[in-house]
Amino acid sequence: MTPPVMNATTFAVSAEFWSGKRVFLTGHTGFKGSWMLHWLDLLGATVRGFALPPDTTPSMFTQTEAGRLCDHVIGDVRDAAALRAAVVDFKPDIVIHMAAQPLVRRSYRDPAATVATNVMGTVNLLEAVRACDSVGSVVIVTTDKCYVNNEWAFAYRENDRLGGKDPYSASKACTEIITQSWRDSFFAVDTPLSRRLPVASARAGNVFGGGDYSEDRLIPDAVRAFTSGNPLVIRAPAAVRPWQHCLDPIAGYLYLARACFEDGTDLAAAYNFGPSADQMPSVGDLATVFADQWGDGATWQHQPGDAHLKEAGLLLLDSSLAQRTLGWRQASDLQTGLAATAVWYRAAAAGASPAKLADLTRAQIADLTDGAGSATSSHIQGPADALSSH
Repeated sequence: MTPPVMNATTFAVSAEFWSGKRVFLTGHTGFKGSWMLHWLDLLGATVRGFALPPDTTPSMFTQTEAGRLCDHVIGDVRDAAALRAAVVDFKPDIVIHMAAQPLVRRSYRDPAATVATNVMGTVNLLEAVRACDSVGSVVIVTTDKCYVNNEWAFAYRENDRLGGKDPYSASKACTEIITQSWRDSFFAVDTPLSRRLPVASARAGNVFGGGDYSEDRLIPDAVRAFTSGNPLVIRAPAAVRPWQHCLDPIAGYLYLARACFEDGTDLAAAYNFGPSADQMPSVGDLATVFADQWGDGATWQHQPGDAHLKEAGLLLLDSSLAQRTLGWRQASDLQTGLAATAVWYRAAAAGASPAKLADLTRAQIADLTDGAGSATSSHIQGPADALSSH
């Protein structure tokens, strides 16, 4: 079912809605989860985070001491009993599920754990929600990798076929199917076994931003190379991805959670959150822009990767449904987002204190999400017109 088109300003991110809301957030120790946690705190929400400890050193979560912003619970979404107890005890208004094993190449090394976390973790979360009457809306975060990718030149829409050649993509396609099944079976109508509750899913593309230290990701790999005085090594410079600063899809998750909370099950569906068509450069072009923003002679070189590890060469995302229905728009262009990202990593590399990094994080949230995120901002300075010159 296609959701109805709503007023484009109805679901904007605002403290008026979020202040005082009780939000159960899984995956809050991760990169995107940490940005979400800072934003929810700025909005005045009361958050319980449920996640494993950060799996990178350093991590944005520890660098900004984000644990102080929430009721910080260490837990594994594969532990159904612990997850259910944490949800039921907290009595949340809104649940945002971001916990995942998010890396394609790691999924080849440990496919069973990837499926257990991404698929059964989602089942456990939805079952916990069934046991908690306080919940008013649920957002399950997945990925654009959930589509069967034929590497066509058109952008994928929400009703395109789901699937995946690698274990990570397959697990996320399964997560989408599970979410739809539970929505139709247990959250569509009021019966002894079900109740009306809007459960939506959010599919975002490739993201970047300060504080990501994951393996096998372009910008973290670039930061590690540039801070060591080495060139960035790129496996597939011609590959095209829907790149965006992490705050753009995070804003989409907040739009969607609010929309479902206020307007109910009519809006409960899957939504893409990706950049506009003119903001989808190749990996090589993105690396060139980031190297220019970084300065200090930063550069990159091509080195083909493992041939047996399948990675898509072209993946585009159509976000018109979220734009029409929720009023969501990409707020920052690539140049601005990459400039902000370089500023964040440089501050961290220079030894900025947790308080200063937290302040920078919050300043960038303001700059990059209110339409004022230009390259002249004191928090996101960078070379002008870098993207258009490559």
